[in-house]
Amino acid sequence: MIRKLSLLFAGALMGASAMGLVYGSVGPAASAADTDTYRQLAIFGDIFERVRAQYVTPPDEKELVESAINGMLGSLDPHSSYLTPDAAQDMRVQTKGEFGGLGIEVTMEDELVKVVAPIDDTPAARAGILAGDMIEKIDGEEVRGMTLSDAVDKMRGLVNTPIDLTVLREGNDEPLEITIIRDIIEVVAVKHRVEEDVGYLRVTSFTEKTGADLRKAIEEIREEVGEDDLKGYVLDLRLNPGGLLDQAVNVSDAFLDQGEIVSTRGREAGDIARFGSKPGDLTDGKPLVVLINGGSASASEIVAGALQDHRRATILGTKSFGKGSVQTIIPLGENGALRLTTALYYTPSGVSIQGTGIVPDIEIEQPLPEDMQSADLSRGESDLPGHIRGEGESEEGSGSIAYVPQDPEEDVQLKYALELLRGETTNAAFPPSPDKAVMNQ
Repeated sequence: MIRKLSLLFAGALMGASAMGLVYGSVGPAASAADTDTYRQLAIFGDIFERVRAQYVTPPDEKELVESAINGMLGSLDPHSSYLTPDAAQDMRVQTKGEFGGLGIEVTMEDELVKVVAPIDDTPAARAGILAGDMIEKIDGEEVRGMTLSDAVDKMRGLVNTPIDLTVLREGNDEPLEITIIRDIIEVVAVKHRVEEDVGYLRVTSFTEKTGADLRKAIEEIREEVGEDDLKGYVLDLRLNPGGLLDQAVNVSDAFLDQGEIVSTRGREAGDIARFGSKPGDLTDGKPLVVLINGGSASASEIVAGALQDHRRATILGTKSFGKGSVQTIIPLGENGALRLTTALYYTPSGVSIQGTGIVPDIEIEQPLPEDMQSADLSRGESDLPGHIRGEGESEEGSGSIAYVPQDPEEDVQLKYALELLRGETTNAAFPPSPDKAVMNQ
């Protein structure tokens, strides 16, 4: 099996990084189907033939089969699905960090397209699209009755062409009419800046470019500030839905000298893969604060969990999304691909955060602006219908508000992190004590 993993959100993604994938195969079928299974398949074949021959209008047979397949996979969990040839190709393109679209991650809910999150500095984000928005109409056409794939196809188009979205937003009495100009989405995997004597690193997605971009950003910060004057780093993983697992390992490894970063465990007892760090901390052990919230999922949680377990960083913010499952992308030749949940991933201490999320060492909630007070911006894996229930999942579940203000002056989580690194405020959780690292024995 090719060990190229990423970590995927619910539903199809448009202009988005993915979260939880293995490219390859999962081996032979567990066992031959028994007689009862063949009988059920015969019933399916009989119904298909009757629909094809007797339905009041001739149905699209290809759509019938695709709907049946997705119905079967959708009954498993929110992340397993069938990818058409076009969708499979789109996913391969997206992981490279450059693609066409609006810059939103979407899923389907109550027959509407639901925005999981807008990607930073994209047409959708600049137009004011928010996580939780429900797209009711696309260019005046009702979304109800469309498949997610149909809706995504309709939202795609030529660069510099407009698209009109009718959006339902909790807290607004009337639908919002938002026009977005399509563009090529080039995701900058790592954005950075200097906050006086602190290096700020924002990882927006885990694409093939992330590890190299992070290394370059750290080098530029060190050159600008100077090693002696640099107080430390803030690693911002808020609103980061995930991406390639090997890049999550690279990002974790940048701050670690040794030890396990993450493990994945499949159906069989021996189906375990472990990913570890190599010697060499790119920051020379400088203090590190990691920011997370309800929009931090999958690959982001791998990084936060590894740095937390090794006591390399203090995790600050609110509980993460809680997506701890791995999807295998199984190519089907000219017929597209199968995205199937095949494993769960575990932090170095042996804890699965599926349905629970990463709990920050220091909980700091980000206040919502007055005009967003009534909006439900809380996100969590445990809220997804049909999700795999995590080993440690409780009624409290996972996730929290997925919101980051665009103005750093209004960002209370970032401000607290900077105060910690500068010694302007103190907290028992900072700096973390390496001798209290929690490792799996």
